[in-house]
Amino acid sequence: MTDLVPLEPVDYLVIGHITEDRTPAGLRVGGTAAFAALTARVLGLRVGIVTSVAEDTSLAALHGIPMLRVPSPSTTTFENTAAPRGRQQVLLARAESISLQGLPDAWRRAAIVHLAPVAQELGADIAEPFSASLLGITPQGWMRTWDSTGRVSPCKWESSEALLPKAGAVIFSREDIGGDELAIETMSHQTRLLVVTEGAAGCVLYWNGDRRRFRAPKVGEVDDVGAGDVFAAAFFVRLHATRDPWEAARYATLLAARSVTRTGLQSVPTPEEIEASAVEVVE
Repeated sequence: MTDLVPLEPVDYLVIGHITEDRTPAGLRVGGTAAFAALTARVLGLRVGIVTSVAEDTSLAALHGIPMLRVPSPSTTTFENTAAPRGRQQVLLARAESISLQGLPDAWRRAAIVHLAPVAQELGADIAEPFSASLLGITPQGWMRTWDSTGRVSPCKWESSEALLPKAGAVIFSREDIGGDELAIETMSHQTRLLVVTEGAAGCVLYWNGDRRRFRAPKVGEVDDVGAGDVFAAAFFVRLHATRDPWEAARYATLLAARSVTRTGLQSVPTPEEIEASAVEVVE
């Protein structure tokens, strides 16, 4: 690993590939690691990232966030296009897999650890050092595969039985799992807390045998890329602060809805949106 900045203790550690997304306007930095890290930082936490990315990828948008980087000749790159049955995604390049070799002790003690794979870059043993942390998992990258042309499709999460029991909360979208209701129901019994996001419809939370839906407010949607990542970071942070999953879901739903009114990393919540959402949750 390569240290990009001095490594101080962090409250929120996110592990996964920072990506480049090919858009009509050119490449833009993205990935769960980027969206979640920026969201957690604006929520007031000290944030660190473990990732793998090429040296020539600009990380200016993440300036000031400590980072450990596994060297890679390529950065994970996706191209997304609209399709009748939802977004079609193509993997154009993939960075190196991520290990925790060289991870400082100060980061192993992070209060919240967010496992955020996007392209099968994390092994099943990635959670082992974090038994004392709130372990949040967004398994999107374990739930997708790709063919020889890079065309992405849903697949079984092979490490789910090992990781679900260790998680404090697991979040994925209905699209990630291909709408498989049986798989959702099974996973809800294998982990402490499961949230399934449903885009503009909001989310469904499974906890202690209860199932509760949280509706999202109607907004003028511009770009939904990154909304699920904003939701996840907001949910994990609020859950850690309040220990109340219902409140965390309401709060994260409000912030994610506001995020779709902007594009790219500009969708990360503003301080004003954070304050407004906090007020709405308690009203």
